[in-house]
Amino acid sequence: MRELAASVITDHVAEMCFDANIYLGDDEFEALKRSYEQEESPTGKEVFRQLIENVEIARDEQIPICQDTGFAVFFVEWGQEVHLTGGSLEEAIHAGVRKGYEEGYLRKSIVTDPLYDRKNTGDNTPAVIYTDLVPGDKVKILFAPKGGGAENMSAVKMLKPSDGEDGLVNFVVNHCKAAGPNPCPPIVVGVGIGGTFDRVAVNAKKALFRPLGMPNPDSRFADLEKKILEKINDLGVGPQGFGGRTFALAVHIEAYPAHIASMPAAVNINCHASRHLEREL
Repeated sequence: MRELAASVITDHVAEMCFDANIYLGDDEFEALKRSYEQEESPTGKEVFRQLIENVEIARDEQIPICQDTGFAVFFVEWGQEVHLTGGSLEEAIHAGVRKGYEEGYLRKSIVTDPLYDRKNTGDNTPAVIYTDLVPGDKVKILFAPKGGGAENMSAVKMLKPSDGEDGLVNFVVNHCKAAGPNPCPPIVVGVGIGGTFDRVAVNAKKALFRPLGMPNPDSRFADLEKKILEKINDLGVGPQGFGGRTFALAVHIEAYPAHIASMPAAVNINCHASRHLEREL
């Protein structure tokens, strides 16, 4: 049995909160540069130039890529041979978020009550944490600062099995069309299929952690990702909604077994700053 101190989790989480908000991943940055080269609209091309410059300024001056430094979302894969000492996992993560957002001068965006007492918690906690127990003695932490503008453009629909592929494609494409410029495109589209009402939404969000453009390992879903991406880009919304060829950089699908009577589907969108980070301890 391997022992791991809660303080180690806290320190890594604090670093991840800062790094994810300052440094855009290479996969995302390269996609922005490719889209700049391929964009046919002069206005769209200028938008991409500014987005690329913004990423470089954030990196060079050590400031956030976006003023919305997000809701702290974590997926943790905890090896069953690891024993946590000195505190609980959730408290260790919350302490890391507090430390990272305070020391990194990152905006705190979380309110105590969603409806009545919308008072800022002052430290960007609580985080949203999903934990899976897995074999082994390693701990994998995946983190995303999820911006409110893109998160607001999310949806779950309980499709019928008879809706089939066309029903799913229409749901995703029409939802992105309705979202328009609101999620700060070019967007990354996470799609969940199957499971239950709650599970499908989690899978749509988890799909956003996949390296940009890495296809689904199932060739059928990989082909479906390409099909949906083409249809979304054919809408002509373009970067930041100013028109152009690139409305979305990628579509990532995560599927899960479903009840015989159900085919739930979910869409979770990330903005052009599709920030996420992964560490293994």
